[in-house]
Amino acid sequence: MNAATRGDAEPSGCLDEALTRALDLLAREPAQALARAHEVCATAPGHPVATLIIGMAQRMLGNGAAAVAALEPLARAQPKAGVTHYEYGLALAAAGQGEAAVRSLQRAVELSPHLPGAWRALGDHLTALGEVEAADAAYAQHIKAATRDPRLMRAAAALCANDIPTAEVLLREHLRQHPTDVAAIRMFAEVAARIGRFAEAETLLVRCLELAPGFAEARAHYATVLNRQNRHLEALREVDTLLASDAHNPGHRNLKASILVAIGEYDQASGLYGRLAAEYPRQPRLWLNYGHVLKTCGRLPEALQAYRNCINLAPHVGDAWFTLANLKTFRFSEADIDTMQRVLQRQDAPVNDRLQLHFALGKACEDAGHFEQSFQHYCQGNRLRRSQIQYDAAETSRIVERSRALYTRELFAQHAGSGSLAPDPIFVVGLPRAGSTLVDQILSSHSLVEGTMELYDMIDLARGLNRPGPGDTGGQYPEVVARLSAQELRSLGERYLEQTRVQRKTGTPYFVDKMPNNFLYAGLICLALPNAKIIDVRRHPLGCGFSVFKQHFARGQHFSYDLADIGRYYRDYFELMAHFDAVLPGRIHRVHYETLVEDTERQVRTLLEYCGLPFEETCLRFYENERAVRTASSEQVRQPIFRDGLDQWRRYEQWLEPLKIALGPVLDTHAGMTRPGN
Repeated sequence: MNAATRGDAEPSGCLDEALTRALDLLAREPAQALARAHEVCATAPGHPVATLIIGMAQRMLGNGAAAVAALEPLARAQPKAGVTHYEYGLALAAAGQGEAAVRSLQRAVELSPHLPGAWRALGDHLTALGEVEAADAAYAQHIKAATRDPRLMRAAAALCANDIPTAEVLLREHLRQHPTDVAAIRMFAEVAARIGRFAEAETLLVRCLELAPGFAEARAHYATVLNRQNRHLEALREVDTLLASDAHNPGHRNLKASILVAIGEYDQASGLYGRLAAEYPRQPRLWLNYGHVLKTCGRLPEALQAYRNCINLAPHVGDAWFTLANLKTFRFSEADIDTMQRVLQRQDAPVNDRLQLHFALGKACEDAGHFEQSFQHYCQGNRLRRSQIQYDAAETSRIVERSRALYTRELFAQHAGSGSLAPDPIFVVGLPRAGSTLVDQILSSHSLVEGTMELYDMIDLARGLNRPGPGDTGGQYPEVVARLSAQELRSLGERYLEQTRVQRKTGTPYFVDKMPNNFLYAGLICLALPNAKIIDVRRHPLGCGFSVFKQHFARGQHFSYDLADIGRYYRDYFELMAHFDAVLPGRIHRVHYETLVEDTERQVRTLLEYCGLPFEETCLRFYENERAVRTASSEQVRQPIFRDGLDQWRRYEQWLEPLKIALGPVLDTHAGMTRPGN
């Protein structure tokens, strides 16, 4: 070997050694790795591997802008290098350039589909953007790319293709032979979650994290599963654990924001959404979520701008249009109406967007006085939504009949003294759109009462009592309640108080749970929380029924998309409340919405007296209360009471015959419902 050859070879060997050392240091000591990579570049300017290490180290050190500056020219010089675009995407994300990060990560997986980290990062960003289906697809590709075991390849491919039955069979067999394979356990949890078996998914993920506590993807999935089961504090702890080591992860931040909304921490949630919207300014779903939080906080001008940003970016997003209509105080322009109608004419408009556009146009036409056209839009929106859900009105009727048979005077006498004696909760029940938000706002304007939101805790606790057995209805709600001991009832009440504690921010002795569906669990409430107050807010059945019909609910309320179903549901509710009036006279206080509007002060005084609260003038000035309100009436209750809406249903009465028929005798007895003492 001649001298020239040796002279070329020796520096090359030194460079390789220096790069190897820098790569070894990267995970543990990124500052030292950065120094080594700079030394290489001093000898070999623009060396691609050294430049890549510089960008990675800068990102790990929290210097996102410096990472971008290092990797941007490298990405231009290597347009077909998947790894380079992957790292460049991570750097862009660290620098707060979310949309550019998405483009770079999409380029990375296009060039190198085998990069699991790139798929995972892309999924995190798509989650932050609200692109749920695309995010799920990216996460599935991550699982497939991360799977090196040939025995799991078929299961991963099935999961990626959303072939859940095949994936489940393959994973069950694999785990029977290899029960501690954490990759397979996580994949099986994904299968369970996709088909709604969240308890099973949770058990699998707990086991996965026991075996591999540092498995970040499994922990993120665990947090999501907990959140979907309304176990928000537990989910928040898991997300905070993830953010402690990956503070800029957009998926984790988005999940944290949604959890904060669920527990009523709106200021923190709006801050997170605001920062995400700044990083992804052209992503409509982010503006939509941000707008929802701003509306809840009463920051209406900012909320309107957020919704407009969403619409300007994506006019087809029906949720934004419907939310504007749902503000009640908002009026659409002719240009708005033209835009919505053009979107509806598109054949490719998704069903969920179409149905919400129909609801929004129904409100727009109603405001313009075009009532027949308005009703047709409401009908079309309801028809589309009804086709998506399964609801059996007869099943609700059966639950009511079984509840009336179970909750007798004798049962309540037998369990006298049972349950938690805490007087804290004030339950506001009835049908949606009956005036419960107004009553909630009046009560929460009292110095001793805190308003929360529509809480699902009592419903979840009741469902959790089910102990199904073959042909054994006694193990189901409501019959299972008869088997509960005094201690079990006390424990149930205490669990409700503990679970709802996260919603209480002010330290007041009382709080309002305004979940209207809790009327179905009024008997259980009386047993588990005998000192809790229950207020039944009632409205004219045609006024309430039609108001429900023109409302698209974010979740639940499956009875509300057909006039006949609404009428039957109202009748079931009416009969169950009449039953409790008979077996527990005076236990439940009734507020008639129409009477509250016409004779506000007297009704407020009576309401406070029932709750054992001294009268306070602030309850009459409820519209000055600046608390967050999370319902369709959020803007209405920030104004003084007005009676204009009481008879709006009369403009549509000619089309409400199915509702009248289903209501039957309940409609005939309404005239006597508003008499004092009823």
